[in-house]
Amino acid sequence: MSRPRSAHPTQLRAHPRPHPRPASALPTPPRSAAALPPPPSTPARSNTGRDEQPPPARARSGKLSGLALAAGGVAVAWAAHQLLPAVPMLTIAVVLGVVAAHVRGVRALVRGRCRPGLSYAGKRLMRLGIVLLGLKLSLDDVLGLGWATVGMVFAVVGATFFGTLWLGRKLGLQGDQPLLIATGYSICGASAIGAVSEASDSDERDVATSVALVTLCGTLAIAVLPLLQHPLGLSDAEFGRWAGASVHDVGQVVATAQTAGSAALGDAVLVKLMRVAMLAPLVAAVALSVRARARTRTDAPAGGGRPGAATRRPPLVPLFVAGFLAMVALRSTGVLPGAAIDVAGHAQELLLAAALFGLGSAVHLPTLARTGGRVAALGLCSWVVIGGVSYAGVLLTA
Repeated sequence: MSRPRSAHPTQLRAHPRPHPRPASALPTPPRSAAALPPPPSTPARSNTGRDEQPPPARARSGKLSGLALAAGGVAVAWAAHQLLPAVPMLTIAVVLGVVAAHVRGVRALVRGRCRPGLSYAGKRLMRLGIVLLGLKLSLDDVLGLGWATVGMVFAVVGATFFGTLWLGRKLGLQGDQPLLIATGYSICGASAIGAVSEASDSDERDVATSVALVTLCGTLAIAVLPLLQHPLGLSDAEFGRWAGASVHDVGQVVATAQTAGSAALGDAVLVKLMRVAMLAPLVAAVALSVRARARTRTDAPAGGGRPGAATRRPPLVPLFVAGFLAMVALRSTGVLPGAAIDVAGHAQELLLAAALFGLGSAVHLPTLARTGGRVAALGLCSWVVIGGVSYAGVLLTA
């Protein structure tokens, strides 16, 4: 038997077996992904939250688009008012805003790109309109009503405001709806709602719902109240005072009272402007209430907060209310010519129409329908209260 031949040493060297590389020669993987630089094509992202907010140019574009849409709504409302003079332009503006929020095609703009501008109109333009509203009132006009009529107006406003507020709480309405509806019915409709909502920092949906309800009832008053003049035994002057004490918006008062002649219209406007004059003390009272609630929350914090923490407090007299009072004082001096007052009146109506279009566009009918029964019940009861109290007041002061 022959022995197996062993490989020649040169053959072993010709085909060497690969040896593993030492551990020190292997590439060391990175300890964490954070140690790697970002790829050249991927820019580093900041955590400043800038990506979550629209660029300034886009925000300005959205505001301008919303204001342009509101201006278009005002133009359509003005044209409709020229065709139907009995329907106030402000009422038409609210209705057009609600329609725009639910029409296919326009709805996407209202809820999207145009929303900042429409919200701006509903707040800022409303303030300017309220300031100019003060030029319709002078102290001489208020004193000319007589103290009996002034006392009657105070009683009507107080009974309507506190009665509506109490009933709204009992019905379980959400948010600031009871406060806003009570304000709109007792003072001057949508203008008062806008003023008080600024002092109370109310939700835009509560404001829109309250404006829609008050506008609806005020529009119905234009058709219903003239039918009741003769059955209730009211003279033209008495009917004018009743309309001025019970109808919500200034334009709705004019449309209601003019059916009984110029004498009724004059008394109606004076009584109505007396109610408008109570807007400033009411807003101040609401601001005081909000301040008191904020102070209570900071003095007794929940969830580990510390007493005395910084809390936003509304001013006691908002700037636009101070402007309203300044315009009343300016009108009372008699230095303004009639032409300037007329121009300011037209500007005030256009500003309020744009604001009401913006507020109307925030109305969401499906949401309103869920609380529609309670809201409608509150509106009807408040309408009965203000109509009955003002009717009794007119008879007592006739």
